[in-house]
Amino acid sequence: MKVLITGYGRMGRLIEDTLVKAGDEIAGWIDVENVSELDSSKKIADVIMDFSNPSLTDTVVAYAARTGTPLLSGTTNMSAAQHEALAELAEKVPVIWASNYSLGINLFMHILPQIKAALPDWDVEITETHHNKKVDAPSGTAKSLADAIDPLGDYERVYGRSGNCGERTHREIGMHALRGGTVTGEHRVDFFGNDEVFEITHKAGSRQILVDGAIAAARKLVEKQPGLYTMETLLFV
Repeated sequence: MKVLITGYGRMGRLIEDTLVKAGDEIAGWIDVENVSELDSSKKIADVIMDFSNPSLTDTVVAYAARTGTPLLSGTTNMSAAQHEALAELAEKVPVIWASNYSLGINLFMHILPQIKAALPDWDVEITETHHNKKVDAPSGTAKSLADAIDPLGDYERVYGRSGNCGERTHREIGMHALRGGTVTGEHRVDFFGNDEVFEITHKAGSRQILVDGAIAAARKLVEKQPGLYTMETLLFV
């Protein structure tokens, strides 16, 4: 593949290193200081791999629409309007957005609806742990896990508990964020029943798993027709 990388932080640089080792070509690098180059640039790549931040999203989406370049996005904390813009872009080019490209995490999200269906009356709590440099909480992956359990938003998300908060209601999902050290990422979902607990956990050893999953998804994406794809549709359908 010939890849345009937008967002040249730790993920962007690791994507670059992995692609180069695999024999792929880097078409260019875009970050905050040179994002304006996209306003006049022609199509230079088979796919955009975007792990930047929402301040770049509008420009990246406009460039993808103008040039017809498929877009793989791992940018989190985008606004609802920006997610809508991705959906509109998907009418013209193949698009995938995921909060986490780990194959294990995406299998996690694939099976969570089945667990919830089997244990409909059990209480659900989500806990995520990340390094002390992470600036947002809860993680985008934790939010995606909650959405996999409750896609229609029927359950209230409760972000931590403090003080005299009253009894836990059945129709809520507890969301808890831990921060410390150099933890790459851990996500756990607990299902609490009467006298038993079912727990499922995913632990990331390094960011390489995210890069490997994203590159695997990009290779599939460039072969697709325009549309909005997920790791679910690329991997399991």
